Amino acid sequence: MSMKKTFFAAGCALLITTILWAADAKLSKAELKALKKSQPHFQTSDRCFACHNNLFTASGENVSIGLDWRASMMANSSRDPYWQASVRRESMEHPESQKAIEHECSICHMPMANYEARLQGKEGEVFSHLPVTANTDLAADGVSCSLCHQISKDKLGTRESLVGGFVIDTTKPKGEKVVYGPYKVDDGHSRIMRTSSGGWRPNEAEHIRSSELCATCHTLITKTLGPGGKELGSFPEQMPYQEWLHSDFANNGGMNQGTARSCQNCHMPEVKDVAITRVLGETRETLGRHTFTGANFFMQRMLNKYRGELGVWALPQELEAGANRTVAYLQEQAARVSIPSVEIRAGRLEAIINVQNLGGHKFPTGYPSRRTWLHVTVKDNAGKTVFQSGALNNDGSITGNDNDADALKYEPHYLQITSPDQVQIYEAIIVDPNNVLTTGLLNAAKYVKDNRLLPRGFNKVTADAEVATVGDAMNDSDFTGDGDHIRYSFNFGNAQGPFHVTAELLYQPTAYRWANNLRKFDAFEPKRFVGYYDSMAAGTAVVVARAER
Repeated sequence: MSMKKTFFAAGCALLITTILWAADAKLSKAELKALKKSQPHFQTSDRCFACHNNLFTASGENVSIGLDWRASMMANSSRDPYWQASVRRESMEHPESQKAIEHECSICHMPMANYEARLQGKEGEVFSHLPVTANTDLAADGVSCSLCHQISKDKLGTRESLVGGFVIDTTKPKGEKVVYGPYKVDDGHSRIMRTSSGGWRPNEAEHIRSSELCATCHTLITKTLGPGGKELGSFPEQMPYQEWLHSDFANNGGMNQGTARSCQNCHMPEVKDVAITRVLGETRETLGRHTFTGANFFMQRMLNKYRGELGVWALPQELEAGANRTVAYLQEQAARVSIPSVEIRAGRLEAIINVQNLGGHKFPTGYPSRRTWLHVTVKDNAGKTVFQSGALNNDGSITGNDNDADALKYEPHYLQITSPDQVQIYEAIIVDPNNVLTTGLLNAAKYVKDNRLLPRGFNKVTADAEVATVGDAMNDSDFTGDGDHIRYSFNFGNAQGPFHVTAELLYQPTAYRWANNLRKFDAFEPKRFVGYYDSMAAGTAVVVARAER
């Protein structure tokens, strides 16, 4: 046994002895409360791997829960170099609020370490836990098994549960703590889990399948800070749950009419007839894979490329498979593009491009660095390009995008595009209290543009202010929950048809401006991320949908 494990075992024995002694000594309520706080309320994921790996479908596909999870952004939430750089940037811009910033940012990126700190009457920290190493501890383990599966149904769906307001029962002593899952577990399996996990008792609970559980961390409302750390208001930074609530996916079933689709339905794809544990495993009707497939393929590849520096635990092939799954998910389930008409009128080519969001929230959603846009090309009968809008450059910028060229400008939402320097970009643009564009979230006062593609059933007229469409898209009658319809019209001069029109919808998790604005911050984390970004800039975006005519 290693020295670390020896100390761990000795510590557990000492804790059990102390609890038994406390019961005999009849300590005061305050002393008992303090003793309960001293207990570890979480375990790192390696405690779960022994039983929840080596899981295969009948066809031989490996659906191991632990291996799927550790290649996800959930597992790597504390290792994310863009997050680390952003926290440092916010702390440098608002130095008087650094402790509060680290506490707030660690609630969902280092949730177990943060929760334990709060139980001790302290604030959560970020940089004291960095650099993250491959050795697992509560901060390094990201959004882990014993975090999500201990969240109770208390307050779920309420405003209080948002921004990391999940509730975990810390009153139960070791041996009586509960973890929630989708299935009823018999006494034999329950005893095995309690022994192997360090005292957690499995309990069937329907709320583990609910979108409200995910909303606790994926709804982020940040504070707008002014000089001296003064709070000037609040800002709806990430609202996918509220977008979903206003869509058919929550109300009428989304893509599968008549059946509501939760976050888990889309982001934890189901496999059928597989055991969820390899120890006396009982075949279950379905298993929600713990891939947590989202949209940040770029970060998964960055974590892989710089795995040594970032202390990444997942194997290279696991992260590459995770990134490939993410791209496939985007290309199959994110959006659709079509070209219903192409006409020649008085020397002008006019094409209608339709873009439809297939997901249950805005696309893109989540962190506002994300954007998707149309790259449209027209070629003549000789294959020569006679018109192009929205080409991606090798540095991650978009040709013709005002915001990439100038941090104080941005592209409007277009009803019609007539020039190559006009680009239809679906994005969120933020300004500070002085109406100056910013990518600093704690400077953010409001959106001046939010034309991100709406999910089906989303009524932009009745939407709450926190998920509103903002800017010219609000007045565009062709921009609805059914998609966006945009006209491209240009004079083709002496070019000869027939013409070939191609429309691609590209998606980029970290837009050029959001990365480039970190360059001025003279600190390790921003400089490291900018270096990483520059080395991978050509791979920052993927085509998620394509049509030609």
